[in-house]
Amino acid sequence: MPHSITIASGKGGVGKTSISVNLALMLQKLGKRMTLMDADFGLANTHILLGMNAKKSLADVISLGKPVEEAIEIGPNGVQLLAGGSGMIDLLHMSQADRFDLVRKMDALADKTDILLVDAPAGAADSTLDFMAASDRVVVVIVAEPTSFMDAYALIKASHLERKLQSFSIIVNMENSAVEAQKHFEKFRAICMRFLDVELTFLGNVPMSQRMRRAVAARKPVLLSSSDTQTVEHVAFHDIALRLLSAPQNINGGIRFFQAANGAMEQV
Repeated sequence: MPHSITIASGKGGVGKTSISVNLALMLQKLGKRMTLMDADFGLANTHILLGMNAKKSLADVISLGKPVEEAIEIGPNGVQLLAGGSGMIDLLHMSQADRFDLVRKMDALADKTDILLVDAPAGAADSTLDFMAASDRVVVVIVAEPTSFMDAYALIKASHLERKLQSFSIIVNMENSAVEAQKHFEKFRAICMRFLDVELTFLGNVPMSQRMRRAVAARKPVLLSSSDTQTVEHVAFHDIALRLLSAPQNINGGIRFFQAANGAMEQV
């Protein structure tokens, strides 16, 4: 049964796409057939961080009506990529009906993927909220800064009140100390729980190491920059991936990824 995960953030610049790319690679390594969908149509750059020159994109599906299978490119380690078509005006102004149609079209990948990982636009725009609501799990990336906390809270509030989402998984990025990351999560959780009836799960922290900085500058996933599986970055993404696979899911109505495929499987 295929599952869907959306990676979101309240603001840009917190490393959301880098985390999306490396999580996709780690989950693929753990035996999951991964499809990475770049839904950040304004600043689509997952292909860049994967070191790819994407010749196909979701623009082929949305604007030209091609089957979603024909838009897939195979990335490192076999990760299937649906590039976003950066800066395409028609993609930036998609209607909700068009977004729901795109969600439904992902059913065609049900036999070819175990997990669809969606890199959503930063912020609480309707497009981000729709992709979050269509997913089984939602991950929100934060950093230990007041503006990140404020914007992430606004994102969670909007998705909870407007899309009825209840469960969110949190990653603290750019934090070298696991102890400090836990403290930042608890502080953020206290803010959310004070005003919202939501469930937050701490997935862990990703360090901002020299290796991570070099990987971002080189436009190469940090997990591909070294074959050593004991680096702090590799261990961090490994642990986060395992926690993510067992994190609480959202069960809500509305249009969802793989809805038809999962419904058919549940009836068997």
